[in-house]
Amino acid sequence: MENNEYIIQILNLSKSYGNVHALEDVSFNVKKGAILGLLGPNGAGKTTIVNILTTLLKPDKGTALVSGFDVAKNPSAVRSRIGLAGQFAAIDENLTGRENLELAGTLYHLERNVVKERSQKLLEEFSLTEAADRQAKTYSGGMRRRLDVAASLIGEPEILFLDEPTTGLDPHSRNELWLIIEALVKKGTTVLLTTQYLEEADRLADRIIIINEGKIVAEGTAKDLKSNIGTSVLQIHVPDRQKMPALANLLYGFNPVSDAAGELVSVPITGGSKMLLEVITKIEAAGIELADIELRKPTLDEVFLSFTRKP
Repeated sequence: MENNEYIIQILNLSKSYGNVHALEDVSFNVKKGAILGLLGPNGAGKTTIVNILTTLLKPDKGTALVSGFDVAKNPSAVRSRIGLAGQFAAIDENLTGRENLELAGTLYHLERNVVKERSQKLLEEFSLTEAADRQAKTYSGGMRRRLDVAASLIGEPEILFLDEPTTGLDPHSRNELWLIIEALVKKGTTVLLTTQYLEEADRLADRIIIINEGKIVAEGTAKDLKSNIGTSVLQIHVPDRQKMPALANLLYGFNPVSDAAGELVSVPITGGSKMLLEVITKIEAAGIELADIELRKPTLDEVFLSFTRKP
């Protein structure tokens, strides 16, 4: 199974909790120096994968290698090569930013002078020098997330696991963290990123895996995944919102996707101009008045919905 091209290798990974199958025969690889985006709705199995790869959880079946080491057979070797920033900032709010980094360095069993040197370097790289000696409880949400990611890098890991790192952040703080992640990858760090923000995966990930109900339902580049649902999307808006369910039902055979607000119906156009004409003719024949109609490129949101929506 081992291949030097891949820094993470997973084969037939499964995990269950009683009758609930969190993962079912999941297999994928991650190349060195790449960003893999792992997408899926709540409860899809994303965090279970991260917990197994970071040795926090043992699989029921299958094999997972991280930097060539089996996560179940050699967890200590795996832990020495990875960093993890979870969904919630794992920092001590009563310690200062500097003290949090130095504590993380101590847990990695680094020498005292190395801990101090790396802590200072990370404070500078993450724009936290001015707040370095303030208690973390005085930090904003964005600052806490930056500190959490910085702490996960104190051991200079080969692989960084980011489990929904920007949840709850405002757009400015989210963009700051994106820039940091992109800079890390340029230096050679491999990143496995779980996220529910489609824009985040679209911008950062070299490759995307969509997981739903414990199984991989799609994978590829953002461009490839978008092309799977059609070269273009017809976006339809009717003036009477009460007509939206009828419109969705009318177009059921064309795999329509309704937006969360119930104001738009989008139809992937997979059959060129002939299919486009067929959709519009069907709407006119049903006597449904249109407020607006637009033909555009598909988004990753539509890919996500097409692969994860319930039948």
